[in-house]
Amino acid sequence: MGYARKVGWVTAGLVIGAGACYCIYRLARGRKQNKEKMAEGGPADVDDAGDCPGARYNDWSDDDDDDRNESKSIVWYPPWARIGTEAGTRARARARARATRARRAVQKRASPNSDDTVLSPQELQKVLCLVEMSEKPYILEAALIALGNNAAYAFNRDIIWDLGGLPIVAKILNTQDPIVKEKALIVLNNLSVNAENQRRLKVYMNQVCDDTITSRLNSSVQLAGLRLLTNMTVTNEYQHILANSISDFFCLFSAGNEETKLQVLKLLLNLPENPAMTRELLRAQVPASLGSLFSKKENKEVILKLLIIFENINDNFKWEENEPAQTHFSENSLFFFLKEFQVCADKVLGIESHQDFLVKVKVGKFAAKLTERMFPKSQE
Repeated sequence: MGYARKVGWVTAGLVIGAGACYCIYRLARGRKQNKEKMAEGGPADVDDAGDCPGARYNDWSDDDDDDRNESKSIVWYPPWARIGTEAGTRARARARARATRARRAVQKRASPNSDDTVLSPQELQKVLCLVEMSEKPYILEAALIALGNNAAYAFNRDIIWDLGGLPIVAKILNTQDPIVKEKALIVLNNLSVNAENQRRLKVYMNQVCDDTITSRLNSSVQLAGLRLLTNMTVTNEYQHILANSISDFFCLFSAGNEETKLQVLKLLLNLPENPAMTRELLRAQVPASLGSLFSKKENKEVILKLLIIFENINDNFKWEENEPAQTHFSENSLFFFLKEFQVCADKVLGIESHQDFLVKVKVGKFAAKLTERMFPKSQE
């Protein structure tokens, strides 16, 4: 009996030892595979999900991520890592490191400096699957960067459309995450360079317009939305969609910082060249603070662009023929801002002493044109 018992203990020990060796082998092999994947530029801790490789991730939860330098990214910890032990602390550190490696791997594929910037149709399909299936902000951000880089190439825009990418990205506009929303707007902006894509994107213009106006002032989301709307209004075809929002853009122009002002002006500069939009511009309500922008303290480029807009409106609008129609414009409209020449002249001519010569020349030309068009009889 004693001999049999010893044999049993030895057998059990061998079994346990073999199991431990196998676990160590699997762990070492898994780390090696992860390193190989990282070397290839692919995410190390991402699993496959059917026909959408890389779309399924660990569903561990996260309650506290204090690393603000990682752009509010999410780190998943296994349940047993939450125990306040040394082993739990090490496990949390390993989980954080895995998430960081995965994030950098996805971002590497999206980096403009990477050799893999231009993705194949199969790779674009995988990235679109990430955008459609993942709910994790840092994965969405990196995937949208990859799409934005590829949408900058003409031959990839049609591929992204054929893969159903445009509605997938447009759906992201409903997110509350400002970083993800900004990256989605950048993708749509790059896609909008294509005339056919503009026709497809027009259905989203009202949403983009509302989001742009209501976003936090001077935010990256607001600027990205303004750039997209600027691209969409380069031609006259879709400018009418913004007709009811022109007043809001003037308010945004008056309240925004220098970068926002310039981006709003780039958008508004597209409109007066279209005679059909001239009346909409003159009908727009402008804040009383618009005149105060004509000052020596204002940025030279802002003043010049605003004067160009006024000049284009003045060139496309026949003041003498529309004299009876002025009752259709409210007192706070751009029409009366320009019509009240004395008030406008005081504000505009007040910067004739501006130190920049080009600004003074533009002011003089604008004042002369305004006088000639609005009061032609007074010059006889």
